[in-house]
Amino acid sequence: MNPRFLQIIKSSKPVLVDFYADWCGPCKEVPPILKKIKKEMKGVRIVKVNVDNNPFIASRFNVHRLPTLIVFKDGEPIWSHEGVFCPEKLKSVLRSRMEKN
Repeated sequence: MNPRFLQIIKSSKPVLVDFYADWCGPCKEVPPILKKIKKEMKGVRIVKVNVDNNPFIASRFNVHRLPTLIVFKDGEPIWSHEGVFCPEKLKSVLRSRMEKN
């Protein structure tokens, strides 16, 4: 697995990983939402993983449907969602995980 990716997700602060593919229509809706969330929630780290370029990482975390969002803390997945998501729900999840630091 990519050592840089492992280093990033081992953070004690939540890291949101967006698993996507360039050919995925719904995946194209995610970046503007994540950009807004990052702007509104200082301190949130967001990482994008192209599943076509990183199939091993996607397989390791059982990504079967796109888009898939996974929040990691200390290297462990603590929340995940497949498909279209509600931005407010995602912000709520991130806030709750950040408060536990």
